[in-house]
Amino acid sequence: GCDASILLDDTATFTGEKNAGPNLNSARGFEVIDTIKTRVEASCNATVSCADILALAAREGVVLLGGPSWIVPLGRRDARTASQSAANSNLPSPISDLATLISMFSAKGLNAREMTALSGGHTIGQARCSLFRTRIYNETNIDSNFATTRKANCPATGGDSNLAPLDSLTSTRFDNNYYKDLVARRGLLHSDQQLFNNGSQDAVVRTYSNNNAAFASDFAAAMVKMSNLSPLTGTNGEIRRNCRVVN
Repeated sequence: GCDASILLDDTATFTGEKNAGPNLNSARGFEVIDTIKTRVEASCNATVSCADILALAAREGVVLLGGPSWIVPLGRRDARTASQSAANSNLPSPISDLATLISMFSAKGLNAREMTALSGGHTIGQARCSLFRTRIYNETNIDSNFATTRKANCPATGGDSNLAPLDSLTSTRFDNNYYKDLVARRGLLHSDQQLFNNGSQDAVVRTYSNNNAAFASDFAAAMVKMSNLSPLTGTNGEIRRNCRVVN
């Protein structure tokens, strides 16, 4: 849920979500949230939750990189706990197939089109060689030149932490080129290419690849919907003073 549980550090007596499989070496940039929280606390202490800061930072990051804006509903409170097992079971894997992706998002109230729009967040960011090695060496629904290029930085053995951009065209701009990659069979992760692989989302991917405005609009709406997943409000949870630890 949108309760900033992912920000809690592990301690001797508490296991958080940062080291869950889908987050380990993947979710990064926590120090950015720390800086924002420090400044917010200095101006207006014990008022703005880490959960709201995360939701706002997501929007601002997208806008700064040329993507759409949206109105972020506020008033979330922060969890006093986290669940590594829930993170492991509820977050999709980079080797998920289309049916699994659809079903995992559906379990959170997000339909297949919303899942495909949210996947467009992969227009930004990178993946580790260990997560796309099988795709570039063993899969057939992949552009051969693209596979060859990626193999140069991701050997068959070793180099697990070598990075490659999820969007091969404009990896630091928020646009629809991720979908153009998919149409060209240049999806980096198995789960990416599943969105365009003679399945139910092919038409949606093609639409987004041809129409950045349609993608931007659907992405913004889906982000608002996702940011409303079981938030803590009212007297539930707390307003953390430090996003890494409970008060």
